[in-house]
Amino acid sequence: MPISSVILATILQGQQIPRVSSLTGNIERIEGFESKALNCKRNISVYLPPSYKTDSKAKYPVIYMHDGQNVFDGATSYIPNQEWRADEAAESLIEAGIIEPLIIVAIDNGGMERGNEYLPTKIKMGNNEMGGKADLYGKMLIDEIMPIVNERYRTKVGPENTGLIGSSFGGVITCYLGTNHPEVFGRLGILSPSVWVDDKVLLSLVKAPTKKVRKPRVWMDMGGKEGADSIKDVRSLFDAYVKQGWKPKSEVVCVVEQNAEHNEIAWARRLPSILTYLFPKK
Repeated sequence: MPISSVILATILQGQQIPRVSSLTGNIERIEGFESKALNCKRNISVYLPPSYKTDSKAKYPVIYMHDGQNVFDGATSYIPNQEWRADEAAESLIEAGIIEPLIIVAIDNGGMERGNEYLPTKIKMGNNEMGGKADLYGKMLIDEIMPIVNERYRTKVGPENTGLIGSSFGGVITCYLGTNHPEVFGRLGILSPSVWVDDKVLLSLVKAPTKKVRKPRVWMDMGGKEGADSIKDVRSLFDAYVKQGWKPKSEVVCVVEQNAEHNEIAWARRLPSILTYLFPKK
């Protein structure tokens, strides 16, 4: 993951980067959630729209986002103070009437288990092997986390009201779960996906014959500085969706942001457009 020159210089000088909390709006925490599927614990953060506490009868669609440490708060993000600013984006777009008021659930990744959980098949990276737990991660999300969220909060249920967003390996698990569970996830944000993993297994997954009764709305993107191969791969993924019947623009889009790198700064910059595409104000 690219690191800015300022951060790199600070690291080389042995200085610690001061972390600053950047939470905006009404965000609640589910501490120490325990998954039986993955036999682990992690924290979950839940953003609630501005009207949640004042309109006690309203129900809201929900977006689930991977790498929860990076979604809302620079104090917890992988690179200090570089986060998705999902709370700021949602808050401003909702108040402007551009998107539907919605709930965002940010699920912390498993740390060293991140690659294992987000990749559907085992791959080798150098001397290390990772992957193969994507189905267990999906079980945790669908069978364990979603029922808790639906019980605790006033949510609209059904695929048309349920989104899934992730980047890099998080883009892989988003595409994987969205393709395998269209009855659950109807809005997908696939950012800078690692299409290259396991001989481009995502392309085979999307191209596979299907009798799915519905097609999720799909946003996918890539940064112009992420490499020509990565751009070619994401465009191939877009083509695979189109060949399977997705309508360009209305059902699937592919955006290449020139000069954008593979980091939270780039994803934060694109997130308002992503939220607007996936959950536009009706």
